[in-house]
Amino acid sequence: MTVSVHNPDQYMAALRTIVAQGRKRIGLLVGAGASAGMAKPDGTYPLIPAVAGLTDQVLTTLAPTYQKQIDGLKAELAQHDIETILSRIRSLSQVIGSSQVHDLDGPGFATFGEAICSEIGKIVDVRLPETGSAYADLVNWITGATRDYPVEIFTTNYDLLFEEAFESVRAPYFDGFTGGREPFFDPVSVSRSDLPARWTRLWKLHGSLGWRASAKGEVIRTGQSSASHLVFPEHLKYDQTQKAPYAALLDRLRTFLLTPDTLLISIGFSFADAHIAARIDEALAANPSASVFAFQYKILDEEGPACDLARRLPNFSVYARDQAKVNGTRGAWKAPAELPSKDWGPIRSTYMDDKGNFTLGAIEPFARFFAASRSVQAFPTQPDLAALAAEAPLPTAATAAEAK
Repeated sequence: MTVSVHNPDQYMAALRTIVAQGRKRIGLLVGAGASAGMAKPDGTYPLIPAVAGLTDQVLTTLAPTYQKQIDGLKAELAQHDIETILSRIRSLSQVIGSSQVHDLDGPGFATFGEAICSEIGKIVDVRLPETGSAYADLVNWITGATRDYPVEIFTTNYDLLFEEAFESVRAPYFDGFTGGREPFFDPVSVSRSDLPARWTRLWKLHGSLGWRASAKGEVIRTGQSSASHLVFPEHLKYDQTQKAPYAALLDRLRTFLLTPDTLLISIGFSFADAHIAARIDEALAANPSASVFAFQYKILDEEGPACDLARRLPNFSVYARDQAKVNGTRGAWKAPAELPSKDWGPIRSTYMDDKGNFTLGAIEPFARFFAASRSVQAFPTQPDLAALAAEAPLPTAATAAEAK
């Protein structure tokens, strides 16, 4: 039986070339695992807990008041993450009125939902370390090249860390809102690309600190760090959903992947979010020239949702700690004993550890890899790169062309 292997040098040489240049349309999909993989200013982890940790902290804090409701909701829900629980609470607050479920009426559940958002806001309202961070490295990469197309960042995180990283270096970005006193969301600007390419697009798919509903019921950005309008409102009626930013932002993700020759690179995202996974699935099936590279922290067998997409979509590749699934082929990482160039050893150490594990599923080495791609000295010579490309098929025809 033949066992497939993947040469990490081959794929990372091509990726370094792509991300160092400004010619390709690139997007980042950033999940909760990113901020969970970042250090606090004192060097401890995590800067912000991932979804499981966030759920535990919020529910533990609210248990003295809402333990009965928490137990009741967990008993009726298949998933127990804080976003699923909050969506259920908001649904109940809208429909039960004066009736009671788990000893709470509609207004009671509305108050419960507000309390959850408030606690989430307290946990994710953190600042970046002044000594440097993964987000600072990514912004350094984004601003370090003249680009034909803007980088688009899609994130499910509520924090303001990307905003802080851009503002610290005076790099412009657009998040879909415009205005002065009460910035409003403009879906027309989100769907089009009228701003210059140097303006990064920052799309907060699940809402953000500082978002709240105005007196008219529309979502506005307040510039404050309070949290009241978070998570995709799947319980809302169609007309209400269209007024909110969420549908427009998810449509933007789909439109991005339907554009020819695009590359979406994910970090810290599990692909368990059904709304996002469905749009990625649909767009990649319709557009073979688009690609998704999913950099995952765990071993491949523990990345079920990502592997499900890779099984159906040859243009969806998973790069896990121990193995990868690229072009529909699963294989273990195996770096050749001979380096592709005499200077490649330090470069290989940026994505492989001394035990042969692939490390770019963690945000800090991932961001350093992107930032370091700007160094001309770090690239192999053209003949070396051509040899790598010839060694095996690159992830897509588009990336092969880009690497030439």
